[in-house]
Amino acid sequence: MELEDFRREYLQGGLQREDLNDDPIEQFNLWLSQAVAGGITDPTAMVLATVEADESGVGRPWQRMVLLKDLSEEGFVFYTNLESRKAKAIAANPQVCLQFPWNVLERQVIVGGRVERLSNLEVTRYFLSRPRESQLAAWASAQSRPISARAVLEEKFEELKNKFSRGEVPLPSFWGGYRVVPEEIEFWQGGAHRLHDRFLYTRQSDLSWSIERLSP
Repeated sequence: MELEDFRREYLQGGLQREDLNDDPIEQFNLWLSQAVAGGITDPTAMVLATVEADESGVGRPWQRMVLLKDLSEEGFVFYTNLESRKAKAIAANPQVCLQFPWNVLERQVIVGGRVERLSNLEVTRYFLSRPRESQLAAWASAQSRPISARAVLEEKFEELKNKFSRGEVPLPSFWGGYRVVPEEIEFWQGGAHRLHDRFLYTRQSDLSWSIERLSP
């Protein structure tokens, strides 16, 4: 297998300035609805990139998939363990990047911005809406920490299922949510002969957005 032989043309259509909404959130919602309609698996899955502090002081980027759980003009929302690797990186450096890899549609969206914590009310409201098994899993997992075997995790899950067998599962103190407040949003559409279309929205000081085309 020669990796250099894997290639294809991107032929699903170009992207012009007149195709774009002046508001990047509205444009994102349009593309998200098309990703859902197109049958993409996990259309709300997004790559979250953070930068971790290291001994050199330069920082090491790290990525993982998380799920988009809410979106408004204020930003992109996700939830996680507040003691996880990603949470520690965010505490050290709140500047992050999101990427939505909608490869089937030959599209991607990249979001750059700063992170802010959600209020306890917002987190509680969402946590109580989750399936009970997901609530229990949030309690069972000491996210990002070493574990000797999967059986340990499963035993913890069963223990918590018995502990909270009656009534609602309470919100763990170590579980919360974040909002990525966007400062830049790039829309990428694949094009023939690698002549892709890229448009970058940049937030201005008056909170409006500028739009410029980028070379592929």
